[in-house]
Amino acid sequence: MTRGMLEAETIDRTVAHPARFENRESTGRVILVCEHASAAIPPAFGDLGLGPQARFAHIAWDPGALDLARSLSRRLDACLIHAPLSRLIYDLNRAPDQPGAMPARSEVFDIPGNATITAEERNRRTQSVYVPFHNDLSAEISRRMALGLNPVIITIHSFTPIWHGAPREVEFGVIHDSDPSLATAIVAMSAPSGLRTALNAPYSAADGVTHTLRLHASPYGLPNAMLEVRNDLIANPDMADDVASRLAPLLSQAIAHAAGGR
Repeated sequence: MTRGMLEAETIDRTVAHPARFENRESTGRVILVCEHASAAIPPAFGDLGLGPQARFAHIAWDPGALDLARSLSRRLDACLIHAPLSRLIYDLNRAPDQPGAMPARSEVFDIPGNATITAEERNRRTQSVYVPFHNDLSAEISRRMALGLNPVIITIHSFTPIWHGAPREVEFGVIHDSDPSLATAIVAMSAPSGLRTALNAPYSAADGVTHTLRLHASPYGLPNAMLEVRNDLIANPDMADDVASRLAPLLSQAIAHAAGGR
């Protein structure tokens, strides 16, 4: 059996359903998406040539993002969809033709296990991970639209306090793609959170980070935003719950303001 065949078989066996749903029975408008929820790497990939520090660093996942998303899901009565695999296997917030979908280098780390993958192997990962996840997300959005729930799509991410040696002062970033209405409303209402907040920071759509929004929200004209929280503020479940308790009210207000008629 070739390496590529083994990868495909193991991904299929390990990730029978690449999208994990929580609170699917909710009747709230919000759908939360956490594409970088896990650092898990299936056994067929070994350690991708990485040491323990890199395997559980920000390059592999968004630390704290799933805890934050789960707490927001409870507080907003929102459906939550998250991924069970490391973004080093496939970054679900990147299109299949983007180098970052299966990166050979991320931040300061080389990723040997991704350095020499063939086009066929890239396609196997795409078909085994990317396509099923986004098909499941699309089906859930369509189901909720058909039920008249008027979905609002919010993706949940975290970022590092220091980037290439430079401290980041922002604590809460709100990013938009082509429709800025919800993102700007969130920023405008963010003062009670006590978090240093910025629009389109520490990333923006120009950095290629809004793929999920562009794929699922923009074609339907659904209100949407990408949330980035500095990961030292959500380093454990209690800290994540505290941040969620501050964000949930302002998110509800911003949705009512910006998306009330849609």
